Amino acid sequence: MRDAASGIEFTTFSLAGRCERTGMFGVAIATSEMAVGSRCIHVAPGVGAIVTQASTNPRLGHLGLNLLRAGHSAPRALEEIAASDQFVERRQLGALDVTGLAAARTGRDNKPWAGHRVERNVVVAANMVAGPGVADAMLDAFRKAPERPLWERLLAALEAGKAAGGPPNGEVSSGLYVVDREPYAMVDLRVDLHPEPVAELRRLADAYFPLVEYYNLRPRDPGVPPAAEWLAARGRSASSPAAPARTARGRRRARSRPARA
Repeated sequence: MRDAASGIEFTTFSLAGRCERTGMFGVAIATSEMAVGSRCIHVAPGVGAIVTQASTNPRLGHLGLNLLRAGHSAPRALEEIAASDQFVERRQLGALDVTGLAAARTGRDNKPWAGHRVERNVVVAANMVAGPGVADAMLDAFRKAPERPLWERLLAALEAGKAAGGPPNGEVSSGLYVVDREPYAMVDLRVDLHPEPVAELRRLADAYFPLVEYYNLRPRDPGVPPAAEWLAARGRSASSPAAPARTARGRRRARSRPARA
């Protein structure tokens, strides 16, 4: 039986990335808690990205973005966040700034395997996953094909982490968020209470990615045709993949998974 003083146990894997060519920022993430897309992702165009996970405190994400706006580098912002938080050893934090500098911190109270990988333009963080190979696979996947759109690189990296073992007990939610220069997101996809949220995120992405340009154009030109016609004019067709059938194992896991606060 788990010691009540130990608190809730979390399992999350994520990465924040920056595109060197375009300056876009984004985050891809999956976790054993619902609504990860609303609590852990903090990204602002022309500013940077902050990820706060494990024992998540969304206020730290907002603090981190404000520090980046004030001109702090990612490492300095992370130091300030850590110094402000009495529970920092239960957190896992990542920061990425407008120059591509990256920083991460994994508190000592995170459950194994927990750790991070940091390179220019990318931060990978994971806790309670199968092993360090999860983070390594995500970093390797992000490095590949830098000419691809940032949203595709982020999702491919998340999929690589899942394929490398991910969290042994699975996840229930996922998110993908990418910004360019506008104050709103170019990509903001979320999955909640799903037995395979990474696979479901890919299903949604396959339908949405061909339309990223379309939805970026439409606010400036309300006269654009409907999405299906716009795609057809470019030699493509609208994609609406059918929802994948749940396996018996997935149905059992969805029914048996206890609710979490």
